[in-house]
Amino acid sequence: MEVHVIQEQTHLAICTSSVTALVKDFLIYSQMQYDEVSVYFVDTSAICELHKQYFNDPSVTDCISFPMDDVNEVGYRVMGDVFVCPETATSYVAEHGGDVYHEVTLYVIHGLLHLIGYDDIDDEDRQVMRQGETDYLAHVTAKELWLHA
Repeated sequence: MEVHVIQEQTHLAICTSSVTALVKDFLIYSQMQYDEVSVYFVDTSAICELHKQYFNDPSVTDCISFPMDDVNEVGYRVMGDVFVCPETATSYVAEHGGDVYHEVTLYVIHGLLHLIGYDDIDDEDRQVMRQGETDYLAHVTAKELWLHA
């Protein structure tokens, strides 16, 4: 499994090896098999531009995912791209409390869930997504796989 971690922001130091470990563990936990995935850490202006370009909404958001290959495809499979904005996590933690690295970890997990088919458009799907986040966050906490600097 090839995990590409691309740092396109300087707001928060994030350890590449902790991202790689989290992604690989997520796939094992989810019983999914992919050959490649990319996780980008971007600044606020970049996430807003992506949000505007692909969702016609220029507002800031926490993460955006772009799935590539379907889970049922055979051969070399690219999971997709996840774009995460650590500045959004910092703002959220400043307002609501918590740990910024735990918040960024949640954003990565949220993005990965989107890549494997979870959605959060309507209430029912959002509830399933939140349960997926909760279940995997409990697993991450037990294994101490939170992202860090």
